[in-house]
Amino acid sequence: MEHVTEGAWESLQVPLHPRVLGALRELGFPHMTPVQSATIPLFMKNKDVAAEAVTGSGKTLAFVIPIVEILLRREEKLKKSQVGAIIITPTRELAIQIDEVLSHFTKHFPQFSQILWIGGRNPGEDVERFKQHGGNIIVATPGRLEDMFRRKAEGLDLANCVRSLDVLVLDEADRLLDMGFEASINTILEFLPKQRRTGLFSATQTQEVENLVRAGLRNPVRISVKEKGVAASSTQKTPSRLENYYMLCKADEKFNQLVHFLRNHQQEKHLVFFSTCACVEYYGKALEALLKRAKILCIHGKMKYKRNKIFMEFRKLQSGILVCTDVMARGIDIPEVNWVLQYDPPSNASAFVHRCGRTARIGHGGSALVFLLPMEEAYINFLAINQKEMSLQRNTVDLLPKLRAMAMADRAVFEKGMKAFVSFVQAYAKHECSLIFRLKDLDFASLARGFALLRMPRMPELRGKQFPDFVPTDIDTDTIPFKDKIREKQRQKLLEQKRKERTENEGRRKFIKNKAWSKQKAKKERKKKMNAKRKKDEGSDIDDEDMEELLNDTRLLKKFRKGKITEEEFEKRLLTSTKRTVPLTDLGVSDLEEDS
Repeated sequence: MEHVTEGAWESLQVPLHPRVLGALRELGFPHMTPVQSATIPLFMKNKDVAAEAVTGSGKTLAFVIPIVEILLRREEKLKKSQVGAIIITPTRELAIQIDEVLSHFTKHFPQFSQILWIGGRNPGEDVERFKQHGGNIIVATPGRLEDMFRRKAEGLDLANCVRSLDVLVLDEADRLLDMGFEASINTILEFLPKQRRTGLFSATQTQEVENLVRAGLRNPVRISVKEKGVAASSTQKTPSRLENYYMLCKADEKFNQLVHFLRNHQQEKHLVFFSTCACVEYYGKALEALLKRAKILCIHGKMKYKRNKIFMEFRKLQSGILVCTDVMARGIDIPEVNWVLQYDPPSNASAFVHRCGRTARIGHGGSALVFLLPMEEAYINFLAINQKEMSLQRNTVDLLPKLRAMAMADRAVFEKGMKAFVSFVQAYAKHECSLIFRLKDLDFASLARGFALLRMPRMPELRGKQFPDFVPTDIDTDTIPFKDKIREKQRQKLLEQKRKERTENEGRRKFIKNKAWSKQKAKKERKKKMNAKRKKDEGSDIDDEDMEELLNDTRLLKKFRKGKITEEEFEKRLLTSTKRTVPLTDLGVSDLEEDS
């Protein structure tokens, strides 16, 4: 490992506690990184900081150490229920990681209690844990922390507990705002005392972060740490020891290229990024079936309770594959990741940088590869990162027939494939770089083959399009069973129920149940007027006078249906019309008996 250092910890202007130095030696960090040497002294001298540094540069210690030191220097010791510091981070994986790093220091200071508040856990248990053990330092995700402020009825008066707050840290600040946590952050800030030290840490500074700096920091010191060489001159902040590659291949070649690559690097550790949760579910299942010797785990944002366990399991692996979405792109420190594979390009350039930053961390080497369609080649120049092209791998086995066979044998695989395709197309349509990633240029037939679909799904983006290059399977996809016997039994039961409903409803007149009667009435009137106009336009014998007569008679029919006139009066007034050339059926009189 090549150390990126700025001197020993003992050389800091503000001396650190001997037990803090001991914890650093235990962790194996004898030297500071540039962001640590620049940030820690300022943070400990009552300064608010907005630190921007390349991903993997050691930002976590840059705020964990000042938090511990500041709390140690308090004049009044913190009571069990008093909160001295809060660290807010966008994802539960990152929160777990920070909590773990923090525990290496707090174990040397038993007077401090720490607590982790994240989604996927029982909030009631979190409340009881705080009441029993306290939480001088809280590590939390925004949603759960906001929720805790609202649990006064359960005996947790958090608003009162945070009056003693000394330090607030927003880690991955740009991502906090990007993920839609802005409302939660604003709510939390309203509860916190104004006299505090605040730190914003991120690998990229967005306009939203700038707004937050102006709103929440008092005379902040801005710290921007860049690496020497290419990374420093680039607007994108990727680690200097990162080897960046791209591969151009067609949509129906991409999966084969991915599997071939993973088979050739089985003893290494990989992160494979997809654009949607459905794609992770589908391709994760496919890779499990096709890479028998590799340990494959899947993680995405819609997983509620399994994410923490999967994350911790992957961190401990010597080799393996984690199939994931951008939920794993920020701040996550997984030991010795060799390759970051971006099967789908991320929705923005910032996410690209953060994905790549999961490897080549703090002086280690690492590599990243992004798969691009031929029409997306301009993305390389757009990123303005020094990337090398990786040629297509030769002698790849065509695995798509196996994937199609899996779909024909198990309805679960078939449905996952359809959902993945739909979700990918929808995500592609929303790509921020729409000049390069254009939906209208996408080869849907090739894409469907790449997803090993048995037929094209019905979706608005495909409406009216023909796909001569895609040959759907000749089997009825409705007959594909679930391998899971319980699911298949439930499906058959539901199908039988629908068949019975169809049989019972045959011959019955259909009524619109979900619309207000007034809207149905207006729709019927418009329809009758349009029918009459169409007949006139098509050259029927309805002239302007007949048209007026038709409308009058329609009104007469409505009066009868409402019971305002009798049937006898209706027929008399209808048949005494002297100008009629319109048949009575045009008025719907033939439906009169059924309606009444």
